[in-house]
Amino acid sequence: MPDRVFTELQRDALQEIANLGMGQAATRLSGLLNAFIELSVPRVRVVAVREAAQALREMTGIDGPVTAVRQGFRSEIKGEALVICRSGEIGELGALVGGPFAESAWDALTEQELIFDVANVLTGACVSSMLDQLGRLPVFSQPGLLGEAVTLDEVFQPGLLAWDLALLVEVNFALEDQRFRAHLVMLMAEESIYHVSRAIDAMLHSL
Repeated sequence: MPDRVFTELQRDALQEIANLGMGQAATRLSGLLNAFIELSVPRVRVVAVREAAQALREMTGIDGPVTAVRQGFRSEIKGEALVICRSGEIGELGALVGGPFAESAWDALTEQELIFDVANVLTGACVSSMLDQLGRLPVFSQPGLLGEAVTLDEVFQPGLLAWDLALLVEVNFALEDQRFRAHLVMLMAEESIYHVSRAIDAMLHSL
């Protein structure tokens, strides 16, 4: 049902747009963590919002506690960007980053600061790149912590999104030889799906 919103050509184009955005984000994350970043294939799905947690569970295999940061973005295309990490993996990043995140200064506060830094890098680079390719300039809201050591069902609790349908784009970033993996999930509002479709068609027409 919802997945029929896009043609195969539009879906392929959207995945390529996400690929380019991921490349921008991976370059910045690599600089932050001084580590090689492995990228996934972007996954695109139109989902009923009430089923978003289950859809993401199926896509990522996450079935344990996570830490999640959200940040809204708006233009003609609007939505929410979530950065989701398995809670037990965040501590591994401390030894990779200097300055205030050095291992000698490691505590709960710096772990929270670090996940915000990772989220800012991924959201800012990937979302901005994707919307730029679609001819839009996003305005971002302040990021906020959705929770630490919470379930995906708690992340997508009722009332988080005031839509029935959403365009879900999931990409993930892994550190070479490390367990840590960050999932960037873009959820675009129901009324934005039409604008995304038109923007893709305009981009393809201009090629």
